Parts: sequence; C-alpha cells; structure tokens
Amino acid sequence: MTVGTDDIGYAGLPELAPEHRLRRLELAVTRRLDGLLHGQHIGLLPGAGSEPAGSREYRPGEDEVRRMDWAVTARTAVPHVREVDADRELSTWALVDSTPSMDFGTAEVEKRELAVAALAAIGFLTAGVGNRIGVHLLGAQTVRRFPPRAGRDHLLGLLRTVLSAPRGADGGPPPSLAAGIDGLNRAASRHGLAVVVSDFLDGVGETEDAEPEWEKPLRRLGARHQVLAVEITDPRELELPDVGLITLVDPETGLRREVATGDARLRERFAAAAAGQRRSVAGALRRAGAAHLALRTDRDWVADIVRHVHVQRRLAGAAPAGTACGGAT
Repeated sequence: MTVGTDDIGYAGLPELAPEHRLRRLELAVTRRLDGLLHGQHIGLLPGAGSEPAGSREYRPGEDEVRRMDWAVTARTAVPHVREVDADRELSTWALVDSTPSMDFGTAEVEKRELAVAALAAIGFLTAGVGNRIGVHLLGAQTVRRFPPRAGRDHLLGLLRTVLSAPRGADGGPPPSLAAGIDGLNRAASRHGLAVVVSDFLDGVGETEDAEPEWEKPLRRLGARHQVLAVEITDPRELELPDVGLITLVDPETGLRREVATGDARLRERFAAAAAGQRRSVAGALRRAGAAHLALRTDRDWVADIVRHVHVQRRLAGAAPAGTACGGAT
C-alpha cells in the first residue's frame, strides 16, 4: 500500500500494516503539527549542564577539583567527580495504558490506536538533539519498561511495541493505574516531562466526589515533573444508543450484563453517570496539577492537540520556554 501525499488523517489506520501505520502517524504529526507547535527545549542554566547524572573516577589533568564528589570518594577511597547532563536536554517519560479496557472502540479507531497516536505526537514533537523518551507499558498482566533513549528508530520501536502489545484479559486482574504511576515516578529520576496516556477508568469511585486511587500517585509525580494527562474516551462510553437489547461485557473482568437500550430513562441515567465520572477524572487531574488533554476516538486528534497547546501557551502568557509538548503542560 502506498501512502499518498494528500492530507494525512487517521481514518483507516487499523486496516494498515504496522509499518504503514507508523509511517502514516509520522506523516500526520510532522506535516500537520510541525511548524505550528515545534519548539526547542531551553536550558535553565548556561554551561555544560546542571542535572546530576552519577559519578565516575577522577581523571588527573582533565577534571576540575571543584567537581569532586566527596561523598563517593569517602565511601570508595578512590577520587570521584560528579557527572552532569545538560538540562536543556529533555527527558520524557510516558506511561501508556494498554489494559483490556483500551481495546474498546466504536468509531474509526480503538482507544489503543488513539493512545499510540498521542504517544507518536509527543515523541515526534519532543525529538531533538539529546532529547530522550522512555515508556512504561501498562499491560494486561505486567508493566513493561523501556528506558529513555534518543532517536527516531527508538521512538518507532516503542510505537511498534505498543501497537503489538497482547490484547485481552488472561489470568488475574491487570496492574492498577496507581501502581503504574508510582513505578513511573520511581524510574524518572531526572526532572522532565511525564505523560500518562489512559482512559483513567481504573480506580474511579462510584460518586463524583470520590478521590480516584491514582490521584495521590499522580500528585507525587507532579511534584517532580511537568505532567501531561492524555485522557482517551469513546463516544459509546458517554452515552448509549437506542439499539434494543444488548450484552455489555467488562473487558477486564469478563462480567456480562444484558441492557435494554430502548429504555429512555436508562439511557439518561447512563449518560448522567458517565458525565459524572468524566467530571471526577477532570477534577482529580486538576487537583494533581496535571495538564489535561482529552482525546476522543470520533474526533480529529491532531486538531485537539493543537487546540490544547495553544490554550496552554496562552494561559502561560505565551512564554517561549519549553518544547511543544513540554510547553503544553
């Protein structure tokens, strides 16, 4: 299949082979977003760098004495110096939800496909000299961790992995979103951009005022990093159509329930409960200090990203610092 040079959208992506999916995603990001949002990450301090990056043995004649790491030197009895990374180099950590609830989709794409698109946009827009991205993939049984590295090939490998992640529940319940966020916080030692891509359905209370289980971990993550929460939803999660008797299945527990969608009062209650649930998610994200980017499977995700970044920049007083996605947070 040949990808044409016309405007690249997202429709039809599930029918494409994996490599063509990734190529089409890259074209969508670079052609429709590049130039609108692309920026450069500006260091906080001039010079070689200021972010601690470990220690190494002292090299006489090469290293400055003022960079001596006296604590490590005392422990090892061998002279060591502190190493630093340039803080103008952005480290991005992403937690991507790939649990069974993300396999749902009734529009042009599934929620999982849209999560890959969001990760692609973040990855391509933050790509730059020295910038790195790492991913924690929250799957049906475990969390797979991929350390941050730079380069287009690394990013394409991450996207390919998310696309090919096993589907469906197999065995016990999947790891919780709260545990996944805690794991991301422990792994992301350097200050940078932390992105959580999920439907945020896990751990949400039955009442609108209940605090989701993942709110406190997200708040702890936000204390050290800029946090962008990408919420993925499908229109059928927000309202039921009048299509007669249907069977609803919880993708993570297998619980089944027959529902008569012809009942107007039931559809109204469902819509009200779904709206309350989304307000609960939005409130928790706001309290945690995370920037909230809402994407839907039936909308133009590129336009939503552009709109989100422009709003965030306007609220921030159009400050020039930060990358496209970093500035978005």
